[in-house]
Amino acid sequence: MKYIKVCGKTRPGKKFPGPGTTSMERTSSVRRKAIARQHKTEVMIAGEQLRLRLHDGKLIKDRRYHLRTYPNCFVAQELIDWLVSHKEALDRATAVCLMQHLMDHDIVHHVCDKRPDFKDAKLLYRFRKDDGTFPFNTEVKIFMRGQRLYENLIADKNSILQLREEHGVSYKRSFPGYQLIDWLLQNGEVESRRQGVDLCRALQEHGIIQHVTKKHDFFDSGLLYQFCINFRRRRRLSELLNEREQDIDGTSTQEENNLDSPFFLRKDSIQEHNSPFDSVGSSKDIKQITGSRRSSLNVVHLHSGGFQTLVQLPSNSIVRSNPKLVLKRHVTCEELFAPGAPFIKKVLTVIGDALGWGIVVRGRAPCYVQAVDPGSPAAVAGVKIRQFVCQVNGRCVLYLDYKTVTRLVMTGPRVVVLEVMEQLE
Repeated sequence: MKYIKVCGKTRPGKKFPGPGTTSMERTSSVRRKAIARQHKTEVMIAGEQLRLRLHDGKLIKDRRYHLRTYPNCFVAQELIDWLVSHKEALDRATAVCLMQHLMDHDIVHHVCDKRPDFKDAKLLYRFRKDDGTFPFNTEVKIFMRGQRLYENLIADKNSILQLREEHGVSYKRSFPGYQLIDWLLQNGEVESRRQGVDLCRALQEHGIIQHVTKKHDFFDSGLLYQFCINFRRRRRLSELLNEREQDIDGTSTQEENNLDSPFFLRKDSIQEHNSPFDSVGSSKDIKQITGSRRSSLNVVHLHSGGFQTLVQLPSNSIVRSNPKLVLKRHVTCEELFAPGAPFIKKVLTVIGDALGWGIVVRGRAPCYVQAVDPGSPAAVAGVKIRQFVCQVNGRCVLYLDYKTVTRLVMTGPRVVVLEVMEQLE
């Protein structure tokens, strides 16, 4: 903790970023936190909408098991049937993946808390809101406060949420900052304007409201603001697995320049042979790129699962490759599993060696194989470019981005079982 000297006295002060921290890094960190909070908000909304629908459908009810009654619970197998029949999930594996996501965010849990994983079986689970175990931390309280304010503002006959104009641009359901403070005071939500500003800034920090052009913090002024979230919009459960705001191919310019990006190959100091690395730069011929085999799906050289640690050479040893996509167009998950679609499912077992697996994946929803080292375990197992990755070691990854899939493989066992969809010739 740094200290600030004021009038001869010393008191704790705010610790400022050191000289090594750039404004771009700070902005990126704030943006990542905002995206994470917005995603958590979407998960809570989708989870609550699902809970209410299941109550209406009588899937949530008191159930008896081994002479004991468990109130307000559901059978996992019945819920998976319901999700698939109501087209909330493409198949049972995807439905399990969706419910696991809700478990990871403390929305649902096993009635005895004995199972951290969601299983497609005759097991009892319950929404935490139905048994009072939902973690009401500060973040959740602010979210619920924001939702209640939104509903009240929408329901108000003389709502301050109106079409307004700022600098020649019109914004739907916007409001001046001072009018929201007035409304909060009139409805007993806060006791003073200072409290109102503090509440609104907390809502802004947690991604619930924002300035219409995202240029200003909240002020008790005539600046226009909007709710970032439409709490009434019906969420599709598949949206829960889209964890990041990315381009369709799951990359950005910044990622392309990152050494951990799949655009890069690295030589290792253990093997100096030059094995060719097959890649497709466009729809034309395959090109040969010199470099050693990749150590992982995403060029991460360290692995704790018994693999040999590779030495990273200076940046001048890096060879750039795969600057273009191998796909002619983006394929959605729905297209992959549509009746009569020209794809065939394959289950491939890849046994990694000391250098890894020799495969590069990219994109999201779904990920696909961008490149394969011809002499790698992946090539031996039958992995090919343009295959779409559906499952990794039994876990559905259809709606995940390539970084998350990479992390699953890197932190998993040496033997990786991939379920892929391959286009028919």
